[in-house]
Amino acid sequence: MSKPTIFCISTYEKGQAFLREVHRQGADVILLTVESLRDADWPREELTELITMPDKLTPEQLLNTVMYLTRSRRIDRIVALDEFDLESAAMLREHLRLSGMGLSATAFFRDKLAMRTQAKAAGVPVPEFTGVFNYDDLRSYMAAVPGPWLLKPRTNASAIGIKNIVTPEDLWRGLDTLGDLQSHYVMERFVKGEVFHVEGVTWEGKVLFAAPHQYGHPPMQTMHQGGVFTTRALSPKSADAKGLVAAHREVIKALGMVSGVTHTEFIKSAADGKFYFLESAARVGGAYIAEVVEAATGLNPWVEWARIEVAVARGEQYSLPKLKGGFAGSVICLARQEHPDTGAYQDAEIVHRLQKHHHAGLIVRSDSAERVEELVGSYGVRFLDQFCAVEPVPDKPTA
Repeated sequence: MSKPTIFCISTYEKGQAFLREVHRQGADVILLTVESLRDADWPREELTELITMPDKLTPEQLLNTVMYLTRSRRIDRIVALDEFDLESAAMLREHLRLSGMGLSATAFFRDKLAMRTQAKAAGVPVPEFTGVFNYDDLRSYMAAVPGPWLLKPRTNASAIGIKNIVTPEDLWRGLDTLGDLQSHYVMERFVKGEVFHVEGVTWEGKVLFAAPHQYGHPPMQTMHQGGVFTTRALSPKSADAKGLVAAHREVIKALGMVSGVTHTEFIKSAADGKFYFLESAARVGGAYIAEVVEAATGLNPWVEWARIEVAVARGEQYSLPKLKGGFAGSVICLARQEHPDTGAYQDAEIVHRLQKHHHAGLIVRSDSAERVEELVGSYGVRFLDQFCAVEPVPDKPTA
């Protein structure tokens, strides 16, 4: 196939690097987005078509919209650029009988209950969990598993919608509030510890690239209590990095990823020092993690995802680009200032300054993991004092 068509869906403004790379690879790229993002910063010159739809279409309405488009357009691959569009893409693939993840396979990278069940069955360590279905089962779970616990939406990203449960009474009150939505939650033991993430590239079931990173504070803490988001690449020689790469490989095998990119999170228990699987997403990590990975290694996950999709469409082989050695990290926060000035930060390791309304952010790179850790740590403290603003955590995604 000389010129395949990659059909992309995104109800959020992201994935520009993916769209550009698909075009650079010589494929047609069609973007379907919502009407409210018609004038967003899309790479219009690289798009074969930009098509908009009303916000909040039902699955049936979305299906009808795309099937109408297929009457005059041939689609070879369907890609959801944002996590919240993954089920839509899976539904469309199944209806068109296109290759790629269907609804059941997608659930292992969207549904926290599904991914935990699958990982546990494969022997991957996970915090003790239970579905929120039968009340007697919930009582038995709380009697057997010491609290506190977390009540998590099964399909929300990041820490959105997570509720802390300290006592059984907290759970019953929370379930009363949720009403008919309670079965869309999973309950798990709260594990105190440090949170890590691995950015991965998989081809034909084999993990080709796995970059382990450590968050400064758990994302749930940053989102719920406010603060500065930081992450940094780990030295591949460290025990944590080796453990994470091995754990990541087991998770990818258990969840059945064939070809694509992943963002996978683990927690290292303060009690026993073990890594426990938290969640995995078949997408590029948010919060400028792709830029951090690129600064350190030269590999941009968005670009590699595009190359994989085009290679699959053409029936060709994919291989990693040449990687460079190095380490990078980021410091980002919601800012009190409309246009925060980071001019006082002048270290030579700074490679990117975030230009975003009411946000402050820096990305640093060095040949030394220790230097990156030092800079990210010191910048995080300074950002907290100079820029950091706090707003209530949303119950639903906003971007």
